Amino acid sequence: MIFALNRDSVLGSSFRTQQKFKVGDRVTTSNRCLGTVVRIDRDEVGEFIVARLDILPGEFAYDPWDLDKLE
Repeated sequence: MIFALNRDSVLGSSFRTQQKFKVGDRVTTSNRCLGTVVRIDRDEVGEFIVARLDILPGEFAYDPWDLDKLE
């Protein structure tokens, strides 16, 4: 039996995690806040991005798929 794969659902979240972030990148969060990547860290779960948002003091950690790089 052959199963058809919905390519969009397979690639949807995995494609977004493949974005390569670097310190200094301008990003937008999933709720449309703008910020700047200040560091990239790893823990036992995987890689996460630390960003400083323009509208809030402090730094916040994000999963890579929760951020989009601005051009």
